[in-house]
Amino acid sequence: MARTLQQPSHRRRNKFPAVLATATALALAGTGLALSAGGANAAVGNLVSNGGFDSGLSGWTCTGSTTTVSTPVHSGTGALAATPGAGDTAECTQTVSVLPNTAYQLNGWVQGSYVYLGARGTGGTDPSTWSAQSSWNQLNTTFTTGANTTSVTLYVHGWYGQPTYYADDIQLIGPGGTATPTPSASATSASPKPSASASASASPSQSASPSASSSPSPSNSPSPSGSASTPPPNTGLPKHVLTGYWQNFDNGSTVQKLRDVQGAYDIIAVSFADSTTTQGAISFTLDPALATKLGGYTDADFKADIAAKHAAGKKVVLSIGGQNGAISVGSSAAATAFSDSAYKLIQQYGFDGIDVDLENGVNATYMAQALHTLQAKVGSGFVLTMAPETIGMYSTAGAYFQLALATKDILTVVNTQFYNSGGMNGCDGKVYTQGTVDFITAQVCTHIQGGLRPDQVGIGVPASSKAAGGGYVNSTVVNNALDCLATGNHCGSFVPPAKWPTIRGAMTWSTNWDANNGNDFSNNVGAFVRGMQ
Repeated sequence: MARTLQQPSHRRRNKFPAVLATATALALAGTGLALSAGGANAAVGNLVSNGGFDSGLSGWTCTGSTTTVSTPVHSGTGALAATPGAGDTAECTQTVSVLPNTAYQLNGWVQGSYVYLGARGTGGTDPSTWSAQSSWNQLNTTFTTGANTTSVTLYVHGWYGQPTYYADDIQLIGPGGTATPTPSASATSASPKPSASASASASPSQSASPSASSSPSPSNSPSPSGSASTPPPNTGLPKHVLTGYWQNFDNGSTVQKLRDVQGAYDIIAVSFADSTTTQGAISFTLDPALATKLGGYTDADFKADIAAKHAAGKKVVLSIGGQNGAISVGSSAAATAFSDSAYKLIQQYGFDGIDVDLENGVNATYMAQALHTLQAKVGSGFVLTMAPETIGMYSTAGAYFQLALATKDILTVVNTQFYNSGGMNGCDGKVYTQGTVDFITAQVCTHIQGGLRPDQVGIGVPASSKAAGGGYVNSTVVNNALDCLATGNHCGSFVPPAKWPTIRGAMTWSTNWDANNGNDFSNNVGAFVRGMQ
């Protein structure tokens, strides 16, 4: 989400000493991914050939504009330098031999805008991690091979139209396999590719990228599977809900008092809280310019409006972040400051909970700590919603997805922003273009397969073409996507592998832009959501 008019963004060492083999095996076991019986007796080391790029691109298969340079390097004499184009990610891959049913650790040093490191063909959950930093930083992830897996394809790539990225010292740590690996002809087919009309403008904004260093280590990451039988939090909300963001500022859309928010919205997210000089702490103030535009709007008026929404059975949450929000919860002290200040605002205004819309990086470990502490203060009626950008929920290795999984026991709904993202892979590995039923349903499938319950997943879309830079869909498309996910009807070319009748509902940015667009979203999607079984 954003405070602007036209683009509200709501919107991955070359040598491995033998003396470290035992320590590495223990480290892998510490992640909860123990080596198999066969793997435990195999030699453990770095399986990547020329991972430091000191021998040029030898051992790697690359696409697009890729070369090696002598500076900048992380170590040694060379590093990969790759420049993505409008239609490619400048990817380099290497297929290595591995053992079945065995744990591996993948890491590498990178720098630049949107650098991805991962593996394909693992026979299990293929790992992917990424960062966007201007200095060298290490990406780390782990995976366990499937029962019949004898080789995997490692990859490193950038993002469409972004500047040159650099990679160095890529390692796959674990026991080597016995088969001779054969690179797959489709090794790069799983890389996200833009639609024919995609350009650099379709790439994620810089503000969206959490650094890899802010993510929990693999050993601290929540299990993607979670607990499927865990009941949804008892928040008093209906089975299916409509969520809308109310703008505490004027950006050219229709200004509203909270009382004016359309009655179809079950959850109203007040955007946004502000950061303070204390890291992690938040504050909230009604925007004076908005109050003037509304002919006067006081704290007392606002509190009374919240109470009236409660009387109508609605929930009002305070949203933190947005495109310009610089709230950082990166330590235990910051987590305490966040929960204390948020609880004070909840008591002061009557908010029912918190919406997490952080677009400047998420530390899943400490943010989850803060939210659990806050929920314990508020009680079982606490409402927790999230609105990550699409890239934030692209993989369970991402910090935002990890946050959702780490708070699954108290999470009400994640309404991912299915816009301002360009084309992306769905859960079937195929690329879908934003602004389509297929894009929405294939991304939702990824979220559910990644470990969220269907009742914790919603659809996030802009209320009008003015409310986002791209990806707007009309209310009919939203309804078709919900029907496809819930009943298997009105799907596009992508048909989900299961029906999810408890899919939670839909969200829009914003109630103001909805009003500006003749209430198309609240009238039509609202009616559809209320009619869902």
